[in-house]
Amino acid sequence: MSSRIRLGMLTPSSNTVLEPMTYAMIGALPEVSAHFARFRVVEISLEQEYLAQFDEGILLAAAERLAEARVDVIAWNGTSSGWLGFEKDEELCRSITRATGIPATTSMLALNEVLQTTNARSYGLVTPYLSDVQYRIIASYERLGLRCQAEAHLGLKENFAFAEVDECLIRARVAAVAKAGPDAIAIICTNLRAAHLAASLEAEFGIPVYDTVATAVWKSLKIAGAPASEVTGWGSLFNQPGLGEKENG
Repeated sequence: MSSRIRLGMLTPSSNTVLEPMTYAMIGALPEVSAHFARFRVVEISLEQEYLAQFDEGILLAAAERLAEARVDVIAWNGTSSGWLGFEKDEELCRSITRATGIPATTSMLALNEVLQTTNARSYGLVTPYLSDVQYRIIASYERLGLRCQAEAHLGLKENFAFAEVDECLIRARVAAVAKAGPDAIAIICTNLRAAHLAASLEAEFGIPVYDTVATAVWKSLKIAGAPASEVTGWGSLFNQPGLGEKENG
């Protein structure tokens, strides 16, 4: 492992959660730093104006600025492919690497890898999104052969507002979907203050809880060759056998 590892994160402009959560997660790894490039995201809905926020060219331009910081990996720390189709993230990662020479990942592709690696067949879904966005996400997972055992959403669309959701409400929504007994619970949104709740929620319900800020950090660390398993207190994602190991080195 090199003396310094730099994680690059593509960040929605109105997101106030993923940066402090990322720094908190990597706090035990003094050789790792995180660096962020923002682009405009203000609303999550299926209106064309807001779908266009995630056009590949916009994200690619931000990724090229991150590349100038000589980061070791570039992650789209966002969940848009949940409703746009996972193939959007796959193509984005190819385009980023083609343009910059830097490996790339996304929150959603990392989450999908975790679900596959742990052999999950069903999941509980918690988001702050509108109903139509929620059902698009469920449909995307149906195409992967994953069954939504239970879901809960808050009906919000302003991206900034997601960060204002009370922790008690998030816990209550997770508790509601946990009753259905899914193989895993996915908290999908990188502007919900939820990643730090994973360990206590897992202890309470006995079900793995995967937050999409955490999945972006987990996969970025693995790609960069950093010891993800040294991230403790953030749930089973980082210490479950087969998940916390390095990919490089």
